[in-house]
Amino acid sequence: MKKLLLVLLLIGPSVFSQQNLQDRTFFSEALFNHLSDYNKKADLAYRFNQYDIAKELFEDFTNNHLEGSYMDNFKFHNLKKKEVQLYDYSKPVFLITYASWCVPSKGEVPALNELASQFKEKIDFVILFWDKREKAKELAEQFSSDISIVYVDETENNGAYVVRQLKHSLGLPTCFLLSDDKKIMEIRRSVFPYLNTEAETAYRENYIALETSISKNLINQYEEVYAENISLE
Repeated sequence: MKKLLLVLLLIGPSVFSQQNLQDRTFFSEALFNHLSDYNKKADLAYRFNQYDIAKELFEDFTNNHLEGSYMDNFKFHNLKKKEVQLYDYSKPVFLITYASWCVPSKGEVPALNELASQFKEKIDFVILFWDKREKAKELAEQFSSDISIVYVDETENNGAYVVRQLKHSLGLPTCFLLSDDKKIMEIRRSVFPYLNTEAETAYRENYIALETSISKNLINQYEEVYAENISLE
């Protein structure tokens, strides 16, 4: 009996971890199962300029079918041309996608910079550009050094899978809030204040919306895991 218990203690963690991985539903799988139906309904709504319905469809799709799945270990490149994997980031991840032809909303950049400075010890902030390295490097200058800038250059024809999954499926800009084990806690669109909104007001609108999502979905989760690790030591 003692020998059996010893064997279970030795092999148990690896077996259970493999089972946990097998039980996970990944983002790519959830997309495969539900994206087609969402696209049909959303395309119809946009065709008739039913933007409120299109927004509801997006929220229903992400809330009920994508959130709770686990983000795949996608690969990008940093500005030094080094390949970076999503799972290289060990903390919870705030991931947002941009491109040179799809600029951040008014007030969004200063809000992101402030949040990255505030939460950098607990969260990895990552901005993914769908652009060539030169353009991504140019665009990166407006962001804080606390934010990790990565890019996928479609012209190189070596990122088709990540482009199809993260860009063409949900469009951009899209924000993903991921726990430390890369579970999708929330998917959200950027805040777009009215064009005539004053800069300070636009900044506050973005900051409040993003800080609320971060505190609700990432900070509490991080602090719970940190507390558990401390209690085990």
